[in-house]
Amino acid sequence: MPDYVPTLPAALALAAEGYPVFLLGRSKRPVANCAVCPKAEIDPGHDPEACDHLTCHGFYAATRDPDRITAMHQRVPGGLLAIRTGRVCDLAVVDIDPRNGGAIDRGLMPATRAVRTGSGGWHLYYRHPGGTLAAKLRDHPGVDIKADGGYVVAPPSIHPSTGQPYRPIGDRPVTEMPRALIELSRSVEPAPAASPGGTVTPLHRGEGITDPAALLAANLRAVADASEGTRRNTLYGAARGVARMVAAGAITTADAYAALYQAGRAAGQTDRDTRAAITGGFRAEAVPTEGIAA
Repeated sequence: MPDYVPTLPAALALAAEGYPVFLLGRSKRPVANCAVCPKAEIDPGHDPEACDHLTCHGFYAATRDPDRITAMHQRVPGGLLAIRTGRVCDLAVVDIDPRNGGAIDRGLMPATRAVRTGSGGWHLYYRHPGGTLAAKLRDHPGVDIKADGGYVVAPPSIHPSTGQPYRPIGDRPVTEMPRALIELSRSVEPAPAASPGGTVTPLHRGEGITDPAALLAANLRAVADASEGTRRNTLYGAARGVARMVAAGAITTADAYAALYQAGRAAGQTDRDTRAAITGGFRAEAVPTEGIAA
């Protein structure tokens, strides 16, 4: 008998509803890429969205194809079942973690499809309202938003730390997000203002920076405007461009990192992916981030 709860029937049922699913490892971390699939920050030319490998690139491997889902379960026995969220399947999940002060706000969060997480929190499923959603719900500590660039663990997966299952609560359908919840989900603090150096030196390619503020804004805007599936690669490219500004003395490392980090999170990237893309971009331009990317 396996020492885990089989998730294939639930995965196939979710796929039939239109939700793309994939498997995490038993520790809730994405399955490692195979040897021929580099991470995007190492090779931005390798598009994880277009990769057809079965389990590489985390949520990019999510699928509705029953045959691929079955093969995925054979490849990763005991893996935790996860749903890719976002506009790709019209799903935004309010992730409430009581350990960090999160609580259901019944006046803001109407009844909808709900899951009790293995750690004692809640996942509230809503229809995606369109546009870009923030990673965190403003003024609500311990409440995250899982949408584009995200995923949630799904029942009947077992939480690796508590040993408790993720459980559906009730049988309500997925409902629309109310306007007040949408507004708080879109409220993102503005990117920290950069502090360019007083003297701008030419880049090593011979290009001069005549307007550092405009150049920084253009790089950040590229991240904000990137379409789903390209945001991590775009953030990596923006990080390389801003790293060259650091090398030219046009902006401090701390200001550059802060602005890029805010842009990445506002675009729906996880903390881990955001930091990896920025440090990868800086490393590619030989710009150190010690003491900044902690």
